Amino acid sequence: MQNKVITIALVGQPNVGKSMLINSLSNARLKVGNFSGVTVTKEEVFLEYKGYQIQIIDLPGAYSLNNYTLEEKVTKEFLDNSHYDIILNVLDSTNLQRNLFLTAELLALDKKMIIALNMSDEAQKESIMIDEVQLSKILGKPCIKTSAAKKIGIQKLLDEIVFKFENEKLPTKLFFSDVIEEEIETISKLLQECNYKTNQTYRQIAIKLLKEDTQTYRQLKEEPIWIKLQNLLTEAFKHLYIHYQTKNMEDIFNDEKFAFAKGATTETVKQSLKREKTLTEKFDSILIHKFFGLPIFLFLMWGLFQLTFEIGNIPMDLIDAFFASVIDKTKTVLGNNQLSSIIGDGVIAGVGSVILFLPNIMILFFGIALLETTGYMSRVAFLLDGFFHKFGLHGKSFIPLVTGFGCSVPAYMAARTLKNERDRLLTLFIIGFMSCGARLPIYVLFVGAFFGNQNAGNVLFLIYICGAIIGLFAAKILKVIVFKSEDEPFVMEMPKYRVPSFKLIWHTVSNQALMYLKKAGTYILAASLLIWFASNYPKHLDVENDFNAKIELAQNEEEKINLQNELSLYNLENSYLGYLGKFSEPLFRPLGFDWKMSVALETGLAAKEIVVSTLSILYGLGSDNNETSDSLVEKIKNNIPFASAISFIVFVMIYLPCLAASMVFMREAGNWKYLWYLFIFTTSTAWIMSFITYNITKLLIN
Repeated sequence: MQNKVITIALVGQPNVGKSMLINSLSNARLKVGNFSGVTVTKEEVFLEYKGYQIQIIDLPGAYSLNNYTLEEKVTKEFLDNSHYDIILNVLDSTNLQRNLFLTAELLALDKKMIIALNMSDEAQKESIMIDEVQLSKILGKPCIKTSAAKKIGIQKLLDEIVFKFENEKLPTKLFFSDVIEEEIETISKLLQECNYKTNQTYRQIAIKLLKEDTQTYRQLKEEPIWIKLQNLLTEAFKHLYIHYQTKNMEDIFNDEKFAFAKGATTETVKQSLKREKTLTEKFDSILIHKFFGLPIFLFLMWGLFQLTFEIGNIPMDLIDAFFASVIDKTKTVLGNNQLSSIIGDGVIAGVGSVILFLPNIMILFFGIALLETTGYMSRVAFLLDGFFHKFGLHGKSFIPLVTGFGCSVPAYMAARTLKNERDRLLTLFIIGFMSCGARLPIYVLFVGAFFGNQNAGNVLFLIYICGAIIGLFAAKILKVIVFKSEDEPFVMEMPKYRVPSFKLIWHTVSNQALMYLKKAGTYILAASLLIWFASNYPKHLDVENDFNAKIELAQNEEEKINLQNELSLYNLENSYLGYLGKFSEPLFRPLGFDWKMSVALETGLAAKEIVVSTLSILYGLGSDNNETSDSLVEKIKNNIPFASAISFIVFVMIYLPCLAASMVFMREAGNWKYLWYLFIFTTSTAWIMSFITYNITKLLIN
């Protein structure tokens, strides 16, 4: 170990006190020369410490790792291509946010790194208080307060250099926005699949490609993998252009650095001196205010759900009438036979009942996308950080959770931003409690039937909030019993406030709507046909002949209709679907569900949208043309008691997400056993909460 060399790359922006820090290292030998091929001064310091020879190479001051100035070019070239053991990043404690811009780029290099919070004495004079312990956790790198002028923290810094050298490198904690992270993962996956040989990590290469690093492009263009990479990069840039409304990748990554630096300083720095606030800070002082922030957020979400129901309700009658007329015309053209029934009552009724709620879905997606593009959602994550910690979550979980209000599939994928495995698994288990867009049609149907249009928006908002609250308490229980771990902080990125990008909003809303319609046109279509078959077979010809004979002998039209309805009810109860419902009915009877509601819930395991189309098929059979023109809302209202309806809403709110989301959950969790745990956890929670709700509601209305 004697005289073993530790090579340190000393990096920092201009005027952060690097030279003074070198001078404060006692008994240091200074060697001055030039970097190879350039006139930039190269200073090296050599000192002995704890049996090691420490070589510190003072790199030229650089604001970023670009090629704009000779100093930046030299620093970047050295960090990319030269040998060194540790990066020592020196920051000016009085200008932490600006200095963290460079730190963000250094973290992307994924090297062993120590951060010296220099000029800490000056920061103290200016009443700037930095929580270096919290900052260390956020960055994943040790942060040490130093003062080169007063030789404060120098010994601790040298001890940390030796400790860092002797121990393994910890994983970096620099993560970009979900959009960029998605592209980094896609590129990294291709490099891994092609088994590309490199001294760098695949993540480093992916970041450099997205940053349009000239050297990386020059290197990869000579490789066979470039043919595959080129198309991937083209699509990646298109995706980023839509989200950021610029083709300048430098601007995009500068925004990312700003968000990172702003978030880190907001969480770790307090300054008591008064100064003129920027426009962003003025907005933040209101929107993330300790007392007013949460009510403002709840008010905005309440307004969104009011709009979702009030505006979305306008085209629903037109869509409902359109599909009713199509069903009638289909049966008129094809006649009263099995073909007209499968097309009308199976295909058209099933898919139509899903498309009926498309306007509500699009309004909800629009509202969430609007809040995201302005930069407000990141503020809410910061605002809720302390609140979430009480339930074992942290602010970063907010992004996948609020995404879950749109669709559970991207929400599960968004949980990748949580790099602590226990925190990520806990968030994955709770996402299902956030009512996805596919559940919205069920809520709209039952709320419209039992609460009327004037109260629908408020009730809808209450349903979503209740689901979220139940999820938080479930998170606390899981955190205490299953996912025991120390809370780990993550930086809450604070992007600049932006004027809403309607191009980006349209891109988001249209993609989500197309996904919804694709499910309606394929998966839900197949499920609707399966449900139609299960509700129409097996045939009971003897019973049908007896009823038909009675119908022919009926004295009046009313008697005929009653006999036809009796026949339809008999066929339905004795169909495959009826057998399934009757078999599972004892399990659901304590919740106030009949066999039809039980069947609807079971088909909802495939896709929540099918719950509505299943009820439509079940309650629509055995009716003549006049009765089929009545809305499903009236049928629900007339056939389901109020307490049962409330219990049904609670069960839908909590139980397992759709099959597609469940598969994504399993993939993100990494093991089939977690899907089994999720099924047991959500089903048992849904049953218990529905049972309590049903009995309390019965007591209140009696």
